[in-house]
Amino acid sequence: MIAAHEPTQRPRNARLLVVDSRGHIAHASRSRFLALLNRGDLVIANDAATLPASLEGKHVPSGAAVEVRLAGRPSLAAADVQTFSAVVFGEGDFHARTEDRPHPPALRPGDRLELGSLTATIESLLDHPRLVSLRFSGAPHEIWAGLARHGRPIQYAHVPAALALWDVWTPIAGQPVAFEPPSAGFVLDWGSITRMRERGITFATITLAAGISSTGDPDLDRRLPLDEPYHIPETTAAAIRRAQQRGRRIIAVGTTVVRALEHAASLDGLVHAGGGIANQRLGPTSELRIVDAILSGTHEPDSSHYQLLRAFANDTTLARAHEALETLGYRTHEFGDSVFIERRNRLVRDAAA
Repeated sequence: MIAAHEPTQRPRNARLLVVDSRGHIAHASRSRFLALLNRGDLVIANDAATLPASLEGKHVPSGAAVEVRLAGRPSLAAADVQTFSAVVFGEGDFHARTEDRPHPPALRPGDRLELGSLTATIESLLDHPRLVSLRFSGAPHEIWAGLARHGRPIQYAHVPAALALWDVWTPIAGQPVAFEPPSAGFVLDWGSITRMRERGITFATITLAAGISSTGDPDLDRRLPLDEPYHIPETTAAAIRRAQQRGRRIIAVGTTVVRALEHAASLDGLVHAGGGIANQRLGPTSELRIVDAILSGTHEPDSSHYQLLRAFANDTTLARAHEALETLGYRTHEFGDSVFIERRNRLVRDAAA
């Protein structure tokens, strides 16, 4: 697939590959997404806004330049911004491919990092020399101000121009908690949401702190996604109950929504309002309890996002879909084209078992 290199959220020529519940593949303009929806469907998106989570600065003990990419936090609370997990790179920036970025200097607990006006202390190494727990000094409002002043969106080399924060905020962005954009939501705008409601399709949101998609290190990438806090409003939990009672489809806009809903239902099969930490890794052995279909970006088979898609379709179907994406030149990454995949029905699952 071709990497989308222009930071345009809703290009007119965006395409959509469709995989139905029997594994049949079709192609459409992404603007036709609403035509795939039925009256009574429930569409759920992640309304997290994206943090300026990339911070350049200095490793004080060595004097070496570093880039810190914030990757996780304990909760979504606005005051809970002192402690983060983070991936640390050596000197350089997004113009170099992530896998080519140099390692940071040797990091140890107690090391200080100067990141613009912010100062952070490494509390511990998280079983990998580049993944750390760090703690910012200062009050929450000072940390927020420092992030706003000195942080940039996390960015990868396939987009050559520096991203502005508004490039990575979806049209429904609310609380700034995501480390990278929940980019499946780029498909939406307020016009499409209005048309959904006019057609009897319910729209709702959850909030999940979408994590980083790549670290450039194969061992560390295998741990992705890292744990992600989320919140499900009572209105969304109620909409899910109504959809289930009426036998209507629940459609997730993005892998982050699937993670939140399936984690919330992992204890008793019900989605309750409130918060939690999505710490599961969904894949081919996962039995989806809530989500019937997903609208997502296109993903390479070695990515954690692709592994989640294996909960919706079997490997044979996904291989055919990937071949079609490659052959027809679909664009990948956050500003690329999209896929719509229905959960395979039970008869197909049983036949494949």
